[in-house]
Amino acid sequence: FAWIWPEDEWESLALNYTSGTTGRPKGVVYHHRGAYLITMGTPISWRMTLYPRLLTIVPFFHCNTWCHGWMIPALGGTLVCCRDVTAKAIYDAIADEGVTHFGGAPIVLSAIVNATPEDRRAFDHTVEVFTAGAPPAAATLAAIETMGFNVTQVYGLTETYGHATECVWKEEDWGALTQVDRATIKARQGVGLPNMEPIVVMDDTMAPVPMDGETAGEIMIRGNSVMKGYYKNPRATAEAFKGGYFHSGDIAVQHPDTYVQITDRAKDIIISGGENVSSVEVEGALMHHPAVMLCAVVAKPDAKWGEVPCAFVELKTGASAAEEEIITFSRQRLAGFKTPKHVVFQELPKTSTGKIQKFELRKLAAEI
Repeated sequence: FAWIWPEDEWESLALNYTSGTTGRPKGVVYHHRGAYLITMGTPISWRMTLYPRLLTIVPFFHCNTWCHGWMIPALGGTLVCCRDVTAKAIYDAIADEGVTHFGGAPIVLSAIVNATPEDRRAFDHTVEVFTAGAPPAAATLAAIETMGFNVTQVYGLTETYGHATECVWKEEDWGALTQVDRATIKARQGVGLPNMEPIVVMDDTMAPVPMDGETAGEIMIRGNSVMKGYYKNPRATAEAFKGGYFHSGDIAVQHPDTYVQITDRAKDIIISGGENVSSVEVEGALMHHPAVMLCAVVAKPDAKWGEVPCAFVELKTGASAAEEEIITFSRQRLAGFKTPKHVVFQELPKTSTGKIQKFELRKLAAEI
């Protein structure tokens, strides 16, 4: 077979589609330069050496498995394919195949934490984990880190080839914190990977917001590993790159140390009685309830308040809880206007990569 080499590093390499968590998926065009540089940048961020053994929980069609399928051969490593993404399969791969690394959405971490005793396996090494797709609950991070997993929160989109930032751990500043406080820090999205420019949070005028950990704005991204554009969709491409940055659609604050922390997606903010409610904050509070396996909070139309928080809860196997119990529990951790006014118990709709489809839940909430 005669290889057809690219004439320019800007040439298109792959077409990936967004997950469809907020609406209709869009085709994202990757270029050679971006793929090559994230392939070289990820091992630096993940502190990798030669011959890693990576479990492919992230599907190959999703950001080309975060471009890890190109990275592992560069390191002389081994890809351990996982078709059945269950806690048992993950534990078996670690124990039997010596898996050292994997990436996955927070739902994967939750499955590991809540695995039954018969599905768990013992192993004698630390497994390095990249988690992304949604801000992980601090309760989940606190639990999994006692089980032999070192979790690094990363953040990105299909449009950025997967992860564009990482929460680099600063032992000198955070090493003495309690497990719960450590997990809260680790839930931040952090700073840009080596192949990206510094990540900036900007206001509506494209001015950087104060780095005070309180002032919210939109995450703006520039760097080598940003898409060429949306396939056959020039209008969406122009909108996404307005002002010379890629607009993520994610609302965040930036801390004095430049670390970014998502408060919500712009489409997921709940405006109740004129007050903004972060669905991420409410979900984080609910995840501390011992019966809750997964949850998602969306806006429900309300005649008096405009919108109120509505929680959809997936319970752990064998667990039970009542609506009023969940509401009372959340009121102990949240301001009154942030507490869910309705709780629905059901299996949550998810994409093939494990992301919760909130646009489907908004339809259900509107009918309650």
